[in-house]
Amino acid sequence: MTADDSRLRPPARRVVLARVTADALDVDELARAVGDAAAGAVVTFAGVVRDHDRGRGVTALEYVAHPDAEDVVRRVVADVAARSDVDAVACAHRVGVLAVGECALAVAVSAAHRREAFAAAAMLVDEIKTHLPVWKRQDLAAGGHEWVGSA
Repeated sequence: MTADDSRLRPPARRVVLARVTADALDVDELARAVGDAAAGAVVTFAGVVRDHDRGRGVTALEYVAHPDAEDVVRRVVADVAARSDVDAVACAHRVGVLAVGECALAVAVSAAHRREAFAAAAMLVDEIKTHLPVWKRQDLAAGGHEWVGSA
């Protein structure tokens, strides 16, 4: 197949990255990792820690994951890739203490067209939020903290 024929090949549906980590997340790194000559679109999502929740100030979050969390991420990412017309997918969720503005969930998807890339990225975020066994503790600006079910 020549470079001119790359548009004729079916989507690769590769999982480039699927992890849970204590390391800082770099959405641009994920975008580079999913890059593909056949991809006309690379869509990214960064879920960042905000300074409020339900009308109350938040100063930090702590994410705690079940020991099986990374296996769950791998399964979810593979499932979304298999069900989508994408070339590559990458996803990472952060654990540990995060300050306001830090990235907690990073997603990157490449596809031949934007519609498929956006749809797969949205599906992946929704599926991660539904299935990932991660809990978060919110440190409140007024003092104290609270645990919130699933991230």
